[in-house]
Amino acid sequence: MNDFTLGVVSSMAATGLSIAVGWALSARARDWAVAVLSRYSGLGVRKLHRQQRRAADDLAADLVKARWVGVLAGRGNELTRDTFGPIWSGSVRPLDAVRVLLPDPRPGSWLVRREESMRRFDRGLRPGMLQEQVRNNAAYVREAAQHLDVVELRFYDLPNLYRIILTDEVAYITLYGETEHGRNSPCVVARPPGLLYGLALRVFTSTWETSGPACTSVWNVDHDG
Repeated sequence: MNDFTLGVVSSMAATGLSIAVGWALSARARDWAVAVLSRYSGLGVRKLHRQQRRAADDLAADLVKARWVGVLAGRGNELTRDTFGPIWSGSVRPLDAVRVLLPDPRPGSWLVRREESMRRFDRGLRPGMLQEQVRNNAAYVREAAQHLDVVELRFYDLPNLYRIILTDEVAYITLYGETEHGRNSPCVVARPPGLLYGLALRVFTSTWETSGPACTSVWNVDHDG
């Protein structure tokens, strides 16, 4: 938790300049500005997407080339889409590991607080809906990965404020807006060597090490929370 807070505050402050300048320019100029600022700052940013959903095609292409994959999601909907289809079908080259972190859906967890925040701008969310979606996505992963012995699933209970998808070559980092769904929040693409990729790796690793494996008590919670 401390690693995440301190790291994000320092690194995101520097990245903010890249985002502000980049989005004010054309696509070509934006890529050029990001590359220059990233090079001189050492952040390792390679691309900026105004919205997370616009990164799906690039993410799918990077997943196909990955040797290992780490996912720290705020809900996990991406795991059930075509983006991850090649991984669950086993059509990609053999992976060393696929580690999935989803928020703890039990009552009183940070996920409940995220839902309360989201309901202020999305009245379509009924109480307990996020918890139900997380459980459904976790069940999907468990079912899809039955024939893959490299897949591990864990639940974390930390502030539900970001999404990280990592491979050995790239990190896709989404910082959730206070009044936006994750799919509409900006997504930063970073590659090693670079401070931002290193931060994402540290955040994922520390969260994984302090989170417990998916256990029976999580699956048996009443869906109404």
